[in-house]
Amino acid sequence: MLRSLHLEGVGPADRLDLELGERLNVLTGDNGLGKSFVLEVAWWALTGTWTDRPVLPQPGKEESARISGEAEPGTSSGQFESKYERVAQQWRDRFDRDMSVGLVSTPAGIDVPSWVQDTAPVLYIRTNGAYSLWDPHRQNLPTNSPKFYPLVRFPLNPIPYLFEENQIWNGLRRDEKPFCNGLVQDWVTWQLEAAGGDENHPFHLLCRVLDQLSHPEEKMTPGKPVRLYLDDVRKFPTIELPYGTIPIVHASAGMKRILELSYLIAWSWSEHVQASRLISWKPSDRIVVLIEEPETHLHPRWQRHIVPALLGALSGLAPSMRAQVLLTTHSPLVLASMEPHFKPARDKLFVFELDGADVTVRELPWAKRGDAIGWLTSPVFGLEQGRSIEAERAIEAAEALMRGETNALPEGLRTEEEIHRELVRLLPDQDRFWPRWIVRRERAGA
Repeated sequence: MLRSLHLEGVGPADRLDLELGERLNVLTGDNGLGKSFVLEVAWWALTGTWTDRPVLPQPGKEESARISGEAEPGTSSGQFESKYERVAQQWRDRFDRDMSVGLVSTPAGIDVPSWVQDTAPVLYIRTNGAYSLWDPHRQNLPTNSPKFYPLVRFPLNPIPYLFEENQIWNGLRRDEKPFCNGLVQDWVTWQLEAAGGDENHPFHLLCRVLDQLSHPEEKMTPGKPVRLYLDDVRKFPTIELPYGTIPIVHASAGMKRILELSYLIAWSWSEHVQASRLISWKPSDRIVVLIEEPETHLHPRWQRHIVPALLGALSGLAPSMRAQVLLTTHSPLVLASMEPHFKPARDKLFVFELDGADVTVRELPWAKRGDAIGWLTSPVFGLEQGRSIEAERAIEAAEALMRGETNALPEGLRTEEEIHRELVRLLPDQDRFWPRWIVRRERAGA
């Protein structure tokens, strides 16, 4: 779990400093200012790997660029700092450390650093349908042979599981070995196995997570698997909805995102527990989730449900589970949905802004805004109004006229009648601006 992240000479800002909350961290702001970039660097800080190519220093700052920060001991072991190595075009190994310190002999007869056993799984959910999982409990670690510790250093860099959207559904293989069977096969297999009544079975975890992430008025519950195609002999899961039963492959884009997220959480945690049992390690009591725009594809009713539901689903994975979430969002409804759940002692809100040609990041004190319009017109999003650009322009002209600032009126809105015609064209009858304007017109005898 990350406590802080500091970037210098890398990314859109010359310097960026984030002191992170232990539970929820919300990153918002305009497009192109580095929110997703921060999630990518956070993934590297936690895992020592990149989901694609490494990020690059700013031109001319290759020698001074650095990524540093602090992680909770047991997640990725304390403070870290990495510089860019130009010849290798790589950042210095994130996990290059003294492997002879704190070695623990496990029941399986393997000597490993004690912090490795406590490492938390990390999930990364992207808007492009890609998913990533890093879980050292599922990696092959060095055996108890001196050859693995010839001097003092051994870089631990477990390979992450990187899924494209199709692989989440149909499985992921590596060196001809199945690392993940995929949503379709696992769901059906789990469902048949769970008929025996084992409450700890992954299928029951999947059902609980799906129940939490589904909207309360449109619950998705598993139905009976069905055969669908002539050229595909698999049976496909179905979901029961208020209006009927549908195969999951025919679900809407928003529902598929919820299905994928539910499966990824259930699969990754079940596999973590299974791997821990196989190597005689204790399962982690922590998990880190990085997620881009959880509102993607979701109707506003689902947008104001998803983040509280995600926090609940993660905390329910184990009795003492501690989850840290870093998310980006452009949705005022997502922020409004957090008002009953945001805990300033454990959660943080960051706003990425453009100040001239400089990108800055501010931590904003949490304040309730009341509704989506309140969030749209808050410093988080910075809009003057929650209306169309044309309606905002007409109202600003009307307000300037009421203040007597007639010299600043734009073309086409320079007289009271021009402004009134535009307001009538653009504003609904119940708009809250009408009483002010009508009173002004009546006083002027119009």
